[in-house]
Amino acid sequence: MGDLDDLRGLLRGRVLVAGQEGFDGASRPWNLAVDQPVAAVVEAADADDVAALVRHARRSGLTVAVQPTGHGASGAVAGVVLLRTGALDGVDVDPVRRTARVGAGVTWGRVQEAAAVHGLTGLPGSSPVVGVAGYTLGGGLSWFGRRHGWAADSVRAFEVVDAEGERARVEAGSDPDLFWALRGGGGDFAVVTAVEFDLYPAPELYGGRVVWSASSASRVLEAFAEVTAGAPEELTVWANLQHIPGLEPTVSVDVTFLGGEGTARKLLRPLEAVGAPLRDGRRVLALTELGSITAEPTDPSPGMSRAELLTGLGGEAVRALVTEPIAPLLGVQVRHLGGALAGESDTPFGALEEPYYLYALGVPFSPRAGAGIRERLDRLVADLGPNVSGRKPLTALAPGESVADVFGPAALRRLRRIKRERDPHGVVRSNYPVEG
Repeated sequence: MGDLDDLRGLLRGRVLVAGQEGFDGASRPWNLAVDQPVAAVVEAADADDVAALVRHARRSGLTVAVQPTGHGASGAVAGVVLLRTGALDGVDVDPVRRTARVGAGVTWGRVQEAAAVHGLTGLPGSSPVVGVAGYTLGGGLSWFGRRHGWAADSVRAFEVVDAEGERARVEAGSDPDLFWALRGGGGDFAVVTAVEFDLYPAPELYGGRVVWSASSASRVLEAFAEVTAGAPEELTVWANLQHIPGLEPTVSVDVTFLGGEGTARKLLRPLEAVGAPLRDGRRVLALTELGSITAEPTDPSPGMSRAELLTGLGGEAVRALVTEPIAPLLGVQVRHLGGALAGESDTPFGALEEPYYLYALGVPFSPRAGAGIRERLDRLVADLGPNVSGRKPLTALAPGESVADVFGPAALRRLRRIKRERDPHGVVRSNYPVEG
């Protein structure tokens, strides 16, 4: 306890230890079903605080785990110091260079607000409250990834505190090994305090959600497969099977198109054959409205999930998805990938060759409900059989999984070598460590 108490004299930010008022809330991850038995929480005031914390941890034999927002928590943090970087919240957009530099506490919603003023966009995912840093360290699968690749591919530089507590700027030319590892290999190698990345012109954006009764699920998924088979890189389409307790189950399609409404409707014409929808929310969107498409919760909540990459979406896969109700799951989503994501990528994951990504989620209101959700997740993946590739995106790992489910053998060996060289004492720990 003395080592932790000493921190208060070194930092401007707040230090909370187990049992102290405010500790439980500060240590809680985004997924409330995950327990985080950390020894202390540090809310850094700035990058100097981060450096002071890491130096202290190095001297004292402590481990620091970084969570800007708490998304992606694994629970494997017993006894560590949890570092919150929410106060590192600077956003600087350069419209001439088409770049943004953001602090480690910045969320994608704030980036979009700052970039949209100039007709520019970053590469955000489905939720505006996800942090840029953690998302990018995990690769980052964006609405616009089919056009521009992994979010990590667009990084120009990281500002970090290394495992010795020294601040540095990491670029491809200055430190190619560390730059490669941070661009999608996770946060196991240094504490990132800021990220600089490219922005992209987006003069037009059309999108939204179309909803049908679940009785149309087979027809919707068949139309989804037809649309995605010939989709240009500017078009991204996701399909959803949903069953919110107390409501009738539905099937829906989410869309973004970097272009005009007329062209988008032509590309989406196979959806018209499904029949009249219950709701059609497609419209011209502002770049700041991406989060409205899926309308995911913006407050922490419990969940149990499983993600898989799919090699295809033929008749067998469609039958596996629709033959029986998805309950007790809340939702099953299939995202179309491909495009630039399947191209060359100098990141640890590399080219994302699988054309689809499945994500299934349930809410464990009780231990019994949790057991039912786990069984349904396992059965769904088993039913998909050979359509499951065996790889997963890093940001989609769930408790009990590891980076061995993400990276190929060569990439994993290189990541582990970099970890041993840069942090031999294990001062920095990510949600899913490369040595785990």
